[in-house]
Amino acid sequence: MSLKVGDTIPEGSFKYIPYTSELEDSVTTALSTNEWKGKKVVLFSVPGAFTPTCHANHLPGYLQNYDAFKAKGVDVIAVVAANDAFVMSGWGRFEGVKDKILTLTDTDAKWSASLGLDKDLSAAGLGHRTWRFAIVIDDLVVKYIGVEPGPGVTVSGASEVLAKL
Repeated sequence: MSLKVGDTIPEGSFKYIPYTSELEDSVTTALSTNEWKGKKVVLFSVPGAFTPTCHANHLPGYLQNYDAFKAKGVDVIAVVAANDAFVMSGWGRFEGVKDKILTLTDTDAKWSASLGLDKDLSAAGLGHRTWRFAIVIDDLVVKYIGVEPGPGVTVSGASEVLAKL
């Protein structure tokens, strides 16, 4: 892994579909990491939407602790995966995140690769994915990074990240 605490995150652009109560406006939008200048951001990454660990053990903790993150001054909570923007939007709708958590797509895990946080799961038929991690970013500078050493959710989970804020 090349990214570490104190580093400025590399510029990146993610596609996402902003939440609306109807799907009428389901047009992809681009979000640049530059938009996080001056903001405190909690970004967590999952290998895939709807996958068992991501769906049952990772995203729900962030949603359940939304108010606690906001109380600690977090401006943006975002989840990123290599799934397309429509899958990420659908997952967010299924989970009920509404506009609380941005569901971002890192196409081909390119931004995650620039961090050294991608993995090739082609042998399992899943293609190139993002690794499971969490980053606390304050004014584009990394304040915490938790990269999972193996399966499961520990250092990238909501309770661990909250403790680091």
